[in-house]
Amino acid sequence: MGGSKLREVRLSRFERMRGRLRRAYESGRESARARRPADPDERVASPSSPGPAAPPTATVVGAEPSAPVFASTNSQDDGEVPHALRLAAAWCWRLIVIGIVTWSLLKIVGTIRIVIIPLAVALLLSALLAPAVGWLLRARLPRSLATGVVLVGGLAAVIGTLTLVVNEFIQGVPELSEKSSQGVRQIQDWLKTGPLHLSDGQLNRYIDEAQSWINGNTEKFTSGALNTAATLAEVLTGTVLVLFATFFFLRDGSNIWRFLVRLLPVKARWKVDDAGRASWATLGAYVRATVLVAFIDAVGIGIFLVIFDIPFAFPLAALVFLGAFIPIVGAFLSGVVAVLVALVDSGPVTALIILGVVIGVQQVEGHVLQPLIMGRAVAIHPLAVIIGIAAGVVLAGIAGALVAVPLIAVLNTAIRRLAARTVPDTPPDAVVVASQAP
Repeated sequence: MGGSKLREVRLSRFERMRGRLRRAYESGRESARARRPADPDERVASPSSPGPAAPPTATVVGAEPSAPVFASTNSQDDGEVPHALRLAAAWCWRLIVIGIVTWSLLKIVGTIRIVIIPLAVALLLSALLAPAVGWLLRARLPRSLATGVVLVGGLAAVIGTLTLVVNEFIQGVPELSEKSSQGVRQIQDWLKTGPLHLSDGQLNRYIDEAQSWINGNTEKFTSGALNTAATLAEVLTGTVLVLFATFFFLRDGSNIWRFLVRLLPVKARWKVDDAGRASWATLGAYVRATVLVAFIDAVGIGIFLVIFDIPFAFPLAALVFLGAFIPIVGAFLSGVVAVLVALVDSGPVTALIILGVVIGVQQVEGHVLQPLIMGRAVAIHPLAVIIGIAAGVVLAGIAGALVAVPLIAVLNTAIRRLAARTVPDTPPDAVVVASQAP
């Protein structure tokens, strides 16, 4: 009797537990159905309105029409605005934001250009000297020693070249001054006997006006000299910064780049790293190709200067070499200086011949050397080059013109790689962790 009561108690507990499990199961099913998106083919009747539900395309008499849904607007009021006007407004405010950000960046760059320009020059020198450091590293030299050897060797080459240029210039100045005086007298004779037929009184009056103008602008010249002194201090400070930055870029460039990439979100690191390495390769190719083109320009013009016995042949060739780092206009402007020296020293016929040589060298550079040496990797449209040089001159003078074109080349490569939909290659130093099989 007691055993039967015990079994009944156990069965009642079991039934209550089973009922609880069933209710929990039914509650879970109802919540899952509520979260599942409704199927338009299902006909689910509402408990408050029994009977079959109306199909999606049915018209319910007496019901209020539903409001139109605009996928591209946030409110019903935006739907009343024409699509073209909304699109134009969206473009306008985005362009305004981009313009404000660009203007702010230019103001910041203009404020700290004393730091930005030396760092940019250091990057150019690092891209030029990096292969030499790589050769010494493959020869088992320590990284610091290899970087120091390359930097000191490059600095010695620059100082030696400048010493030769200055010495030749000092030796040739007296002769050029004498010939300049003769040229001025020839010009005076031509003004008297030429088409203008100026008298001695007119010439003296023009000379007096020029002298009075110089005397009246002495203060401006003095302020310009003070500005030149300040500029000289900035150049010296920038030179020291260039040397230190170049050394550390050559020695620790990879570590610096990895540190900068790690500051970005994880999903963007590989993409940015791929674009940065491609941009660095473009910068190196551009600098090395520019050096080769500048050397060819300097040799070509220098040979004709030697053939026609023009004074300062080596300094003028060195000036052409430096000017060639500013594409399209640099070598031409430096060549014009050679033409003026030829005009003073040897007359108009020789000057016209040197001018033809300068123009010919420029044509060879633009149509043969640039496409052949630089190739498609750093091909930039001439209009972009001219605009970049003009903007660089306005923002930072000669240094800005020097940095503008390689900056455009680097940005061109970086934007193309970032906009590409391909997956970048795995970095060589990446660590891939594979899951073990169970």
